[in-house]
Amino acid sequence: MRVLGVDPGLTRCGIGVIDGGPGQAPRAVDVVVVRTPADAELAQRLLQIAERVEEMMDRHRPDTVAIERVFSQHNVRTVMGTAQASGVVALAAARRGIPVAWHTPSEVKAAVSGHGNADKAQVTAMITRLLKLTEAPKPADAADALALALCHLWRSPMQARMAAAKTSAGPSHTALSVPRSRMAR
Repeated sequence: MRVLGVDPGLTRCGIGVIDGGPGQAPRAVDVVVVRTPADAELAQRLLQIAERVEEMMDRHRPDTVAIERVFSQHNVRTVMGTAQASGVVALAAARRGIPVAWHTPSEVKAAVSGHGNADKAQVTAMITRLLKLTEAPKPADAADALALALCHLWRSPMQARMAAAKTSAGPSHTALSVPRSRMAR
């Protein structure tokens, strides 16, 4: 499986590609960080991100795209920029028929470091080790993009099994059914 991971942002947008699968060690294929000037028009910044993401998708042909889920921060402006960059990436994937998965920062940190509160240095160190890189990816957005891809590579088989189990269980097993006569009297 080939996964393209994206750490979205307007100033720096990390894009990483990894390969892997059952019984295979994950392997880094490519990683870039798209930088856009803070003083440029928003539309131009989004266009730069879109062009580079599309180039990476077309060159590497990922099976899926993993994007960091935007979470609430104190700075609304930062959240909006991150959400807009995420939308550009999701749209590019949809146009190519590539499935998109969303992962929270804590899911990614837990997947690669074993702890959902790991800091950026810990994530970078683990990505360097797990992907057997000769040097740490820089800036942190590059390591975060690779971490998103790795998180999805490892989590997707489990998520698929859970979805299949839920589907096969049918609607009668999704909630506890208690006869009305047994409810609190």
